[in-house]
Amino acid sequence: MTEANGKVSKSNQIETDILVSRDVLIPFILITSCFALWGFANDITNPMVAAFQKIFLTGATEATLIQVAFYGGYGAMALPAAMFIRRYTYKSGILVGLGLYAVGGLLFIPASSMGQFWPFLIAYFVITCGLSFLETTANPYILSMGSSETATRRLNLAQAFNPIGSLVGMFVASQFILAQLNEKTKDERALMEPANFELIKAQDLEIVSSPYVLISLVIAIVFIMIALRAMPEPDKDGEEDISLKATFKRLALNRIYIEGVIAQMFYVGAQIMCWTFIIHYGTAVFVADGMPEKDAQVLSQQYNILAMGLFCASRFICTFLLRYFVPGMLLMCLAAGGMVLTLGIIFLGGISGLYCLVGVSACMSLMFPTIYGIALKGIQGDDAKIAAAGLIMAIVGGTFLPMLQATVIDNWTFEFVTSIQASFILPLICFLVIANYGRRTLKNNPL
Repeated sequence: MTEANGKVSKSNQIETDILVSRDVLIPFILITSCFALWGFANDITNPMVAAFQKIFLTGATEATLIQVAFYGGYGAMALPAAMFIRRYTYKSGILVGLGLYAVGGLLFIPASSMGQFWPFLIAYFVITCGLSFLETTANPYILSMGSSETATRRLNLAQAFNPIGSLVGMFVASQFILAQLNEKTKDERALMEPANFELIKAQDLEIVSSPYVLISLVIAIVFIMIALRAMPEPDKDGEEDISLKATFKRLALNRIYIEGVIAQMFYVGAQIMCWTFIIHYGTAVFVADGMPEKDAQVLSQQYNILAMGLFCASRFICTFLLRYFVPGMLLMCLAAGGMVLTLGIIFLGGISGLYCLVGVSACMSLMFPTIYGIALKGIQGDDAKIAAAGLIMAIVGGTFLPMLQATVIDNWTFEFVTSIQASFILPLICFLVIANYGRRTLKNNPL
């Protein structure tokens, strides 16, 4: 509505400034809880690379298959999820995602009984098929719960609860998994009698599996709450060409979107590399100072929790700052900060490098939802559902980039820095790509 002089009315301006209206507050809270749930899964899993490396006597490269299976599920299921919610509803997509998540968690029971590595990879893959459904559905769903003017801020608010789940996941990994595993090191286990080794392995696998089974019960409760609640659905644009061919053509011509998918892939890769290998980095630092390996791993996970706490606080701060700064500008500045800190990780080493690695999380906090919001800006209806799938498929950056970093750690040697330090050149490259995307989105026509 406009006034006689052509200005936007005050009441209409207030309406467009509201992040979440009362009409959708309860659905918003329920969907936002899903952000915390997949944050829990992501960050209880990152430390498992180090845990499974010891339990199954693998190298860093083989243990990183956990990340390949985990984030591979995003790439495999994102487009099917988009097709599903395109045909049905956002609510249906959320329920399918929660169901797969719960089933994947329960698969840890037979995996633990079998005592082999590959069943756990299947369980992780099923979990992330569910997470792919959740993220493909929840992100555009949150964007649709209000005006387009506040969409990026609204998504940042919802995403701010993701690291809260991550903090819980990290705490559980630290106190109820890593701290409870048998104290024998990987080298000591390799010298044990087979029967004794299998006994310790079985005990450790039971410890690893219990939190995943418990979270499945929590997910079942959230599933029931959402299933029983009437959830809003955005109106469909009846004039829109809903053919897939037309949708893909429109998206392919949207350069901000295409570059956003690329930036998102590099962001997720950087995030997983920094959060997965903080355990390896910290362990190497503390073991060099004479600390036992188990104690070094547990202490390194405390630094990981500190990094996530910083990430969580920074996300709320950045959500507030988005009221005053253009998203692309804030994205570019934080990516530049990430580059500076990554250089510190590489060249400072020791405890100073570890502090830099913790600090990187503050710079990463804004990136995922802001890239997501910028890339989807102006994309509506069924196009938004398919576009959301592309941005979730970009999470496959969490598969090959950590694997490449693990290969550097396992196989490369350097004269002036350790292989772990040198491996962080990969996150450095990722932040460079993200900074460039922020720069290019500062204008309406980035090219």
